[in-house]
Amino acid sequence: MGTQSTYGERDKYFQSQYEIVLRNALVCEKICQVDNSDTKRIQNPYGSQPTATIQAVAGTYSVTAWTITDDALTVTDEVIFAEHVFAHEDFFAVFDIAQSRLDNMMYAVAFGIDKFVLNNLCEDATGSYTTPAGGFTTASNINEIMANLVSKVAGYQDTYNGLFLVIENTDLVGFGIAGATNGFSMADSVLRNGFMNTWMGVDIYVVRSGTFVSATLGTTTVTNSGHRVFGVKNVAMYASPRGMQYEEKPVTGKTGKEIVVYGLVGFKLWAQKEGLVVDITLA
Repeated sequence: MGTQSTYGERDKYFQSQYEIVLRNALVCEKICQVDNSDTKRIQNPYGSQPTATIQAVAGTYSVTAWTITDDALTVTDEVIFAEHVFAHEDFFAVFDIAQSRLDNMMYAVAFGIDKFVLNNLCEDATGSYTTPAGGFTTASNINEIMANLVSKVAGYQDTYNGLFLVIENTDLVGFGIAGATNGFSMADSVLRNGFMNTWMGVDIYVVRSGTFVSATLGTTTVTNSGHRVFGVKNVAMYASPRGMQYEEKPVTGKTGKEIVVYGLVGFKLWAQKEGLVVDITLA
């Protein structure tokens, strides 16, 4: 199964690569706040929303009782992939094969984290919008959909963080056609580069078909088949204590070793920001 030195090479490679994998592969890294510290519970208490009174000059006022509500992110789930390599297979002794396998394992876990976070984000959103018939695949819908989505969150200070839309790859059809026919500048860019990653000031992220699901993901049941998500960046948080982990261990009664890649994950759309994220239903 290889020497200790070759294991050291694999472990060093994993540690150097997993941050790159997370940054490049995970959409949730780009639209959420991230906490990789050891803590499994993050507190975010908030006070009641103040509303100022507009009145004729009088110098008098009413006193409102101030209340505080506790809000917290608790890490309760993990994403994990494991496999056993027998000694007679021994491919992990060849580093270039091991490198490719580790990359595949890391991306599998990264995809699982993304799927968990994006579905929880969509599930917890209190904003809602139903697209015109045909959804994002109909080019004539695109500008109407995007304008309506932006109007849902316009005027809030948090929008300075930036806006996002997460769609699946099958939704790209409408954007591609609309981009190629909407004005010379945009048309030229879309025709040359394929797909505009920003539309009406909204950063658009594309995940693979089947990311938004109706299923039980860890401790959470979501109903997101046929849904997408839009909103303001950094109003939600996901935590992955210590990031992604990698282990090799011997297995009793078997030759070779067991290889495990895993990561803890927790998610929270902060209660006072729930309206800044929109659950999109495709019509």
